[in-house]
Order: sequence, then C-alpha cells, then structure tokens
Amino acid sequence: MLKNSFNRKPAQALICAALLALAAGCTGCDLSGAEEKTAENRDLVIMTWNMHNLFDGIDDGTEYDEYRAEAGWNAEKYRGRLNVFAAAIGSMEQKPDIIALQEVESELVLTDLAAVISGPQNAPRYGYAHFAKNPGMALGLGLISRFPLEEVRTHSADIDGESAPRPMLEARIAVSAGGLAGSKADDEEAQTSIVLFVCHWKSKVGGDDATENARRASARIILRRIRELALSDPDIPIIIAGDLNESHDGFYRRSGALITSLLPDDPRAAEFAGLYNFDEDHPDAAAMIAALQTDFLVLSRSKPPVTRFFPLGIIALYTPWDAEIEDGSYFYRNEWESIDHFLLTAHLFTGAGWDYETAVVLNSPPFASAAGRPMPYNMRTGSGLSDHLPLLLVLKYF
Repeated sequence: MLKNSFNRKPAQALICAALLALAAGCTGCDLSGAEEKTAENRDLVIMTWNMHNLFDGIDDGTEYDEYRAEAGWNAEKYRGRLNVFAAAIGSMEQKPDIIALQEVESELVLTDLAAVISGPQNAPRYGYAHFAKNPGMALGLGLISRFPLEEVRTHSADIDGESAPRPMLEARIAVSAGGLAGSKADDEEAQTSIVLFVCHWKSKVGGDDATENARRASARIILRRIRELALSDPDIPIIIAGDLNESHDGFYRRSGALITSLLPDDPRAAEFAGLYNFDEDHPDAAAMIAALQTDFLVLSRSKPPVTRFFPLGIIALYTPWDAEIEDGSYFYRNEWESIDHFLLTAHLFTGAGWDYETAVVLNSPPFASAAGRPMPYNMRTGSGLSDHLPLLLVLKYF
C-alpha cells in the first residue's frame, strides 16, 4: 500500500509561527533563511535519532499510559524534555541540516523542536517538515530540514493483511550547494536533490525470528522504490536512515540460520538467498536477481558498495558500521546493537555532486554518558535523553 502526501505547507506555517513566537522582542530577525548555507559550513550534515517516546503535552487517547495527564505528564514536562534535546543539538559544533526523527508523537513535536533548535538569528533555520503516523498508533516519525522537501511519500507495509506499526517516509530534498566554500559550482548547477528514506522498522518484541517477516516487508518497499527510482531518475543519490531494529551483523548474531532484512556480503548469506556462484552471464540475469532479491538489503563496507559473494546487479548499500564506526547505537542487556543506520547507494561515491565524507555515532556528552552509553529519559527526574544514540552523516559537494 502506497500513500502519497505533498501538503507540507501546514507544517511550514507552524514552524514559522513558532519561530516568530520565540523571536518575540528580537527586532529585525530574519526567519527566511531555510535555504541559506554559509561558507564556514560547506558540508551537508544529516542526523538520524530515535528520540525514545517524545510525546507532546496534549492528551489524544493514543499515548502510552505513563505519558497521559492522569499519570502526571503535561505540557511543562514536555517542554522541559524538548529543551534538553534542543540544547544537545544546539551544542554541536556543526549542526545538522536535516534531521530524521523516530518515536515522536505528532507534527507539533516537529514544529516545536525545529523552532527551539533554530533559536537565535544566526542558527540554522528549519523551515520544512513532514510527519507521518499510522492511525491509532502512539508514535510516528518525521523529518525537519533547512532545505525544501520537493516531494514526500508515505509508505505502509502490509504483513499478513495488517499494516506495519509505523510507516516510512520518502522525501526528495532540494539541497542547494551554491555558495559553499570550495565547491565547483555556486549557481543553478549546484541545486541538486537527494532522496531520503526515514524508517522505524518493526521491533523484535515478540521474538527475533517471529518479527523478521515484518522487517523484510519493509525492506521490500525500499527495494521496490530503489528500482523504480533507477528507472525514473537513475542519477539521484538515495539514503536510508533510521531505526531498522536490525543490527548490521544480525545475520551472524542469528548464527547465519535464516535470511534477515539486512544481509552481509557473505558466502553463506548469498547461498541462503540463492545467489552464490550465480551465472552473471545468463541472458535473464537481471530479472532473475530481482526475483531472488525481494525482501532483503545487502550491506557492503566497500566504497562504492560492491559485493564479493553476491552477483553483479544485486542492490548493495554502503554501511559505515565496522568500516568506520564501531560498538553501536543501542545498548541492551549489556550488549551493543547497531540498529540505527545510514545506508547509501553507489551514487554517493562518484566524486561528483554530493559525495560521502564520513559517518559518526554521537557517543559522548551531552548525547551519551561519560562511558559512551545512551542515557534513557527518566520521567521521575526529568534527566536523560534517549535510549538510542544519534548518528550523523556528512556529505561534501564536488
């Protein structure tokens, strides 16, 4: 099931109103700089963060019990938590231009966060936003951006006749590189687009194996859209971001006993998928590979993403886990998990346009404890941020 949505104006208007409210008493504040980029900040920085039950202060009946008014949750506590998030992001030396968010309750959370982060006149302006949530669900996901969202689609995965708990967002973002120090172009040629998927796939609650089909159903949508975009816009870079609830090495963690939604470039994984020692010269090779790669993404640590054990023509995505970042983003039962991701297509490794620079996990204060672990929010004390660490992706324009 595919739902399309292009109405970003309400969110944009809410952000502008919130910015105006915050800027009250500030004479001459320019709130129209969503597309401006300074020479000092020539990179494109994208953040993904599972914000761990960020509910607003309004009861609408779908909240978790502890986040209802009768349990003591209110607008003041919400605002306090929002300010802590904003302060952490505001402390960054290089602030993100685009932020993909998971576990946020409403569009109001997006607009409030965008307004608080934007803050003073010289801070980045987040003038564009989009939110999605399945009907009746407590939490959704969203996107705030300094750059225009040209087109946003909302995808819902069907598993055995039922929708997945959370949708996925697909946004085409018009990213202006004009005026960046060191860029080749500073005019219309530097106006390029990327496609960003914001995901929060099914958790493992209920059992790793029992819930795997739901994550593979989400991977099926990503694969379909990558193939469709390869036909309609073959040069556009694609980034998959968010909490996929699958570690990059999940196949090994499950003893290589089944196909997972994220598969490593490994001979056993390729054999499971029916793609090991595949005849790449077969006249119908492309169609056969597409028929076999229906609901799993192949991860590569090579730049650009190429595979050794899967055939040429497989859809492979670059993962920075193990290649450049270690440990994980989520600490559960005294073990790190790398369930938050940036996965990149080969378009981001060409040396032209937007190109991959680096990826990092923010595992130091204020995002993490002194030991580098996530600091879950404590409702009683109001301290802590999230049980997930945020990830940053940095792109450069060539």
